[in-house]
Amino acid sequence: MTPLLPRLLKVTYRREPISSFILIVGIVDAVIGGVGGRWTLLSLGLTIAILGILLRLWRNQQSHEISQRESPRGYLPPQSSQNPLPILGNDKHRPPY
Repeated sequence: MTPLLPRLLKVTYRREPISSFILIVGIVDAVIGGVGGRWTLLSLGLTIAILGILLRLWRNQQSHEISQRESPRGYLPPQSSQNPLPILGNDKHRPPY
């Protein structure tokens, strides 16, 4: 296993943990079904893996739609028209010890 593969898996899993989990479960089921000769488990695993891929594509498309929306308009001016308040000091009134 190359050092790049674990890093890629970690980054992908952290970005989309739900769809990555569904994809991993589907792949594991498909491998177990393929090795064990259980065609129902293989087909179920492939279906779940495809569902995970579709979920990830759907979520990526939603994030692109949100980023393409118009940014909110600001109603406040960039700078205040009033002078800034003075910095208060506590030089005159010190509490007794």
